[in-house]
Amino acid sequence: MRWQTLRSSGRPDVRWRALVVTGMVIAAGGLVIASVSDGSLFGSRFAAPGTPVAGQVDATDRVRQEIHQRFQQGVIMLHAKQHEHAITAFHRVLELDPAMPEAHVNMGFALIGLERYSAARDFFESAIELRRGQVNAYYGLAVALDGLHDRPAAIGAMRTFVHLTKPDDPYQRKAQAALWEWEADREQGGAAAGRARGREAGG
Repeated sequence: MRWQTLRSSGRPDVRWRALVVTGMVIAAGGLVIASVSDGSLFGSRFAAPGTPVAGQVDATDRVRQEIHQRFQQGVIMLHAKQHEHAITAFHRVLELDPAMPEAHVNMGFALIGLERYSAARDFFESAIELRRGQVNAYYGLAVALDGLHDRPAAIGAMRTFVHLTKPDDPYQRKAQAALWEWEADREQGGAAAGRARGREAGG
């Protein structure tokens, strides 16, 4: 699986160049973090059918507690921009619960922090496959695609984010700013290409 290959890969070439949109995405991790801070995700998710024996209850509680602990560790590391440590924490969460879309999303944000855009894209896409309404996955996917120089797909993903979020969502403004910048760049690039074709035809 995707997260199982992360540890076996070599240490990434971390370039840390300034990317305005990447900074916005790291901040966007709060979209996921806010949704799980009350621990509601860890309620009945692990409840077994029927009446479990005492040992099963204890085992379930331990798993739930470790998931919660590791997830919170990952969130703290993500905010501190300790991206490799965040990846380690979310890797463990996904070992225990591979179907948690929030963990896939935050893993994607951590990978964006290391400029590992291809792997980040895979995790955002996994989150969307698990839950179509995981809105902030579209935000992260847009930035990962932009990092892969796929501007048309990035614009499409960000437009989806804008469409799915409420007008008063705090990240609407950032998403709109990114769209404005990307679309302006695309228009300028198209105009430049048109001028070049005109010179070639006239020359």
